[in-house]
Amino acid sequence: MAFLDHPILILDGACGTNLQLMAIPDEAWAGCEGCNEILNLHGPEFIIQLHKNMLDAGAMVVETDTFGASSVVLAEYGLQDRVKEINQRAVENARSAIAGRADKYIAGSIGPGTKLPSLGHISVAELARSTREQIEALLEAGVDCLIIETCQDLLQTKTALVAAFEVLSSAKLDLPVLASVTIEQQGTMLVGSDIAAVVATLEPFNILSVGLNCATGPQDMASHIRYLSHNWSKRISVIPNQGMPEVINGETAYPLSPADFASQMHNFVNSLGVSIVGGCCGTSPAHIKALAEKLDGVVPAQREVIQ
Repeated sequence: MAFLDHPILILDGACGTNLQLMAIPDEAWAGCEGCNEILNLHGPEFIIQLHKNMLDAGAMVVETDTFGASSVVLAEYGLQDRVKEINQRAVENARSAIAGRADKYIAGSIGPGTKLPSLGHISVAELARSTREQIEALLEAGVDCLIIETCQDLLQTKTALVAAFEVLSSAKLDLPVLASVTIEQQGTMLVGSDIAAVVATLEPFNILSVGLNCATGPQDMASHIRYLSHNWSKRISVIPNQGMPEVINGETAYPLSPADFASQMHNFVNSLGVSIVGGCCGTSPAHIKALAEKLDGVVPAQREVIQ
């Protein structure tokens, strides 16, 4: 696909924290306060505007508002029977935002859900069924790639990847699949796997990239990205929070300015060969703008991968 020719792919910034800054009326939530995905149906103008803000800032790829749009998560709001509708409307909203803009693309976002198989919350079979249903809806609606993100459990990640490639094969489609794990501040995923286990587990899959998102800011991702730089042969993504969250006057705040965020991200590209970047919790259009400007004309460093 054309966007794979770009040496650096710039994804958008945060969804939830930016929606919280909008004056969204109660009726747009349709009684499902906290379910961002319902806005695709009852407040699409807010989702479209968020996408446009990120595109105006310099994002090349927008992620659909479908992070929690699997039946497992939607069931918490009584919306488990509306998976196809919500996912397809989310893609339509993203498509509206990129209309008339050259070289802009849509990534179908697939989050980890709220039940992890390694902890016995859900069976692999049920997780696979739910994930497959969501992916089928995203592909039917016409996404340009899939991103399986904020992975906290490698069994969940593998299940999602198997489902993705099964659906792609069945649909006779060849779309890029990105995988992004979440490493907590203590240095492992939620269920205890380190970055070496991530590489060993995901190496057999024909994925475009492996990287990190959420949990921390860029600084706490550095050692893990350095490992990927020398031990992962494909593309690397870094999509951090706007620093480690802090509680100020009873509210969650993120410390990194757009300039500081962009500078730390530039180091990953310039020194470690990272080629897919974006922002997670807290990151605003201003952060994506600073990132795009900082990386203008930059070529990712050449990497020496240990075979």
